[in-house]
Amino acid sequence: MESQEPQVKNSPLMPSMYTNRVALKTILESGDGETGLIGTTVVVGGWVKSSKEVKKEPLPPPQSPPPAAADAFPAASHGTKDVNCVEILQSRIPFFRTIIRVLGGSASSPAVRQKLESLIPKPPPPSIFFLDINDGSCVSSLRVVIDSAIVPVSAGQILPTGTCILAQGVLGNPSALGKQTIELTVEKILHVGTVEQDKYPLSRKRLPLDSLRDYPHIRPRTTTVASIARIRSTLDFASHTFFQNRGFLHVQVPIMTTTDPEGFSEKFQVTTLLGETSKKESPVGVSDADGVNPETVKAAIQEKSSLVEQLKRSDSNREALAAAVQDLKKTNELAQQIETREKSKPVTAVKPDLVSFNADFFGRQIYLTVSGRLHLESYACALGHVYSFGPRFRADKTVSAKHVAEMWTVEAEMAFAQLEDAMKCAEDCFKFLCRWILDNCSEDMKFVLKRIDKTVAHRLEYMASSSYDRISYREAVEILRKVTDKAFETQLQWGVPLTDEHLSYLADDHYRRPVIIYDYPKAVKPFYVRLNDDGKTVAAFEMVVPKIGTVIIGSQNEERFDMLNARIKEFDLSKDQYEWYLDLRRHGTVKHSGLSLGFDLMVLLATGLTDVRDVIPFTRTHGKANN
Repeated sequence: MESQEPQVKNSPLMPSMYTNRVALKTILESGDGETGLIGTTVVVGGWVKSSKEVKKEPLPPPQSPPPAAADAFPAASHGTKDVNCVEILQSRIPFFRTIIRVLGGSASSPAVRQKLESLIPKPPPPSIFFLDINDGSCVSSLRVVIDSAIVPVSAGQILPTGTCILAQGVLGNPSALGKQTIELTVEKILHVGTVEQDKYPLSRKRLPLDSLRDYPHIRPRTTTVASIARIRSTLDFASHTFFQNRGFLHVQVPIMTTTDPEGFSEKFQVTTLLGETSKKESPVGVSDADGVNPETVKAAIQEKSSLVEQLKRSDSNREALAAAVQDLKKTNELAQQIETREKSKPVTAVKPDLVSFNADFFGRQIYLTVSGRLHLESYACALGHVYSFGPRFRADKTVSAKHVAEMWTVEAEMAFAQLEDAMKCAEDCFKFLCRWILDNCSEDMKFVLKRIDKTVAHRLEYMASSSYDRISYREAVEILRKVTDKAFETQLQWGVPLTDEHLSYLADDHYRRPVIIYDYPKAVKPFYVRLNDDGKTVAAFEMVVPKIGTVIIGSQNEERFDMLNARIKEFDLSKDQYEWYLDLRRHGTVKHSGLSLGFDLMVLLATGLTDVRDVIPFTRTHGKANN
């Protein structure tokens, strides 16, 4: 089936793939200059960012002589130009006036003539609509000009913020009202997607980022979140490019796993047993609260409370506000019923030590993965250098600006590599990503510099070109113990993990650039990390970056069967779950190292923002998952 959109011929602008629409980026960021596109006919589409209607002065009625009978209704098909309804109506007015003169006569009273004049259909007063539209391909918006005398706009259709429009027109020099260097004069409107203005969250003035988190499905239409999305996409491509250009193979690791690479992390358990236990017949005469998920009701209360506040701030009618308040009241009453029901129920939670998982879907306990490095090892021990890119999950209820339940991670494993090699790979990768953003996101970075952080480009440039210090954990502790002008909340002693506060001081205040800390105490790192000769530390490292904290972690993994087996027992892990992992040491073991890069934290660094919830498209946090 062919596209129903008109085909624009002889245009120097290439349309987007699989559509006849031209992306606004190709117009507004044209390498040959926008003025070279003047006179070009294009089809563009996007969402209205702002709109303004300017009334035109009505034209005087035409005074042409009465048309001949044969010409009274000229056919639009006689010419080659399309004729719209307004033009047809205006062309008929002389004919209507002729009829009035014939019927009214010269002796007719003025009242009769006035009555007949009122019967002549009058076209709506013409207006010019100035729309700024954006299609998400770039930061800038295109000014679109619609003259209702040429392109009819439906009565009452004001094309407010959020409206989707697809139109064909000619690129030209900007009008007096435009700040752009080019604008589109519309010849034909192909599509209008209307918007419920009183319910559209972006119809008000600029919303703060924390408010936009309640509308993850709508917030990509804002300039800030759209820029973040493009920067994120660029970093995604850059991550693959770095590893692909260095001979790494991309391997997809499972999201569900029976093993816990960290050994002491909070995990999400995957089970179908809860669904089986809840399949009971509902008793006759159940209340509204029965069978309703409390979390669903809580989310509904939050959503309806937000709607009430929105209606209070807007100019909506009082009936809509009263209805929303009443709806919220009923939902709160339902929540109270559910709370009473839950308190009266016996505790029936599924506890791992009391339930047989033989009847579960996989016949055993299984979790959402915390890390894919163990599975990557099996491919590294056959293919050499491999990497993976995907979501990782931690059931950590702590509220943090740097961590949420689901975060994307780039992981790599290298056979025949040791700790030094992994640290070198981490530094090269980080510098590559910093440089790639500066070289390939110039327009979005200009917006970031203007609206978010004026120093982010300088910081990325410095980190892309400077050398990084490498210090051992012991050296880091000695530096922090000598600090006299700052009191740390957590008392520092050898053998305990370095807190975010400690790491921030080292990167932001002491070195003022990224620093790599290695040889951590064995108690604070996973079981699979290679034990050093001192028996107290392991070959692990962290790359700490100013403003962000730890962005990359890595290690040389234990290749010795006896040592790995002992570490599994030391962490009190089930040996049965790790037999496949021990097999890699039984059959052709090799020294190998790897790393994990926090991709969302890298996006946070590149955009200059401070909360990771603002750079993840659909954030999952404790007690909240809207979409």
